[in-house]
Amino acid sequence: MIGTIVNTCTIIAGTIVGAVLHRGIKEKYRQVLYTGLGLASLAIGLNACIRNFPKSEYPVLFIISIAIGGIVGTRLDIDGRFKRLVDRKSSNSNSSQGDTEKGTYNRLADGLSTAILLYCIGPLSMLGPVISALQGDNTFLYTNATLDLVSATIFASTYGYGMMLAAPVLFCWQGMFYLVACISSEAVSDALMAELLIVGGLLITGSGLALLQLKDCKTLNLLPSLLVPVLWFIGKALIQAL
Repeated sequence: MIGTIVNTCTIIAGTIVGAVLHRGIKEKYRQVLYTGLGLASLAIGLNACIRNFPKSEYPVLFIISIAIGGIVGTRLDIDGRFKRLVDRKSSNSNSSQGDTEKGTYNRLADGLSTAILLYCIGPLSMLGPVISALQGDNTFLYTNATLDLVSATIFASTYGYGMMLAAPVLFCWQGMFYLVACISSEAVSDALMAELLIVGGLLITGSGLALLQLKDCKTLNLLPSLLVPVLWFIGKALIQAL
């Protein structure tokens, strides 16, 4: 759980820093931070893919996973729904800053809902606790913690100390994935983990490209790809049991 604890603490630390700055972070500094994080995401994602390609028992499974997951995610419009939700929350927050009737607490709620979505939805935040539980590797969670540190600072510079309430939500979210992985650890083979790391590495690489503003890969639409290897191995086990 150390990775999740670190991730939670970075949100708290980022909130404190952002609230102290209060005036907001200049755009040029945001861009250089996200550029650095984009490069780091590329390195981590590609490393996960390259390290696990030799361990794959089904060399084309990751291609099938990305194809099927991408089609399902696009059909569900996960990326579009998420962005519209965030845009709606952000526009509501911006329009409410001069609205005394709505009040401080409602503005904070708008900011919190947006931040929680950004912190929790993504391959790093969802796959990281699983890797941590099964392999003791917190690299994904540490990367996610760095991203969240920057995001928390930016959010808190606008909404204040109340954004710290997102920290326990993230802890519970990642803790759920961690506990599920611990409980079902025997069912998760090394072969399955290799396939998940290849697919997850590709999604993280896509996130890095988006942070660098090179290509919007719509990685949220690709999130269902992580389910395909799981379903493949479940189906394989069922066939062997018959």
